[in-house]
Amino acid sequence: MTELRVGLAQLSPVLGDVDKNLRLHQEMIEQAQVQQLHLLCFPELSLTGYVLRDLVPDVSIRVVDGQPILVELLEASKNLDLAFGFVEEDARHRYYISSAYCSEGRLLHIHRKVYLPTYGMFEEGRYFAGGDRFRAFDTPFGRLGMLICEDFWHMSAPYALWLDGADLLLLMSASPGRGLSPEVALGSSRSVEIINQTYATFLTTFVLHSNRVGFEDGLNFWGGSTIFGPDGKLIAQAPYFEQTLLTATLDLHALRRVRQQLPLLRDERPGLLSRELDRLSMLDEECS
Repeated sequence: MTELRVGLAQLSPVLGDVDKNLRLHQEMIEQAQVQQLHLLCFPELSLTGYVLRDLVPDVSIRVVDGQPILVELLEASKNLDLAFGFVEEDARHRYYISSAYCSEGRLLHIHRKVYLPTYGMFEEGRYFAGGDRFRAFDTPFGRLGMLICEDFWHMSAPYALWLDGADLLLLMSASPGRGLSPEVALGSSRSVEIINQTYATFLTTFVLHSNRVGFEDGLNFWGGSTIFGPDGKLIAQAPYFEQTLLTATLDLHALRRVRQQLPLLRDERPGLLSRELDRLSMLDEECS
């Protein structure tokens, strides 16, 4: 495959109503099928909404055979690959902000959000457990990696996925608008766009960021989903504050062209970094 047709479903979930949100997913999937997309990516917690608080146990999903919501989305993934967000409950009743990737009717990968912001307007650490790994995974279109919102504010996360072979990063968020300025609509939107472009440039990797829209508990989610190429150039961007399906066709040969011109991956030295991190860890232990 030389071209990958992708879509970012910039939707506005209904807080706490998984059934209604599943219907929203199905509507977006139908649009994506009409446009013959290969991959459709939804935002963080797309099946539940974000400001859940005490609703977390009520909307959680166990990843087990026959789970009705998952069965429907797995069936839909026979026609195109899907990445979506949900609250995952494990066997010991811990809850995670998770994203699933489904392809050809199979669940290929689940990423549990590692970094849970619990500061300012955010209180995720009160309700969720944190994940403990960053892993790339194989798909029919190549090797991918997924991160959820606060994860990609920590540069070690996309770097780890890059070293693990990810040539396409799916970034999924429920990012509320904050920081009005005269230059841009929102300070938060500009910061995220710079981060996404930076990762695409320095990792010579496709970066797709799907952000939600809508209002919840006084928060306004700004959307503005973006797709950057491995040369750091913007391929497509969704409007702010509007529910939409952003689509683009990715030229997968661009990875080879860019990495020939800028061989950062070739010259990277993870063994050196690992030794330095071990040294710093030992110094930290000595200081404590």
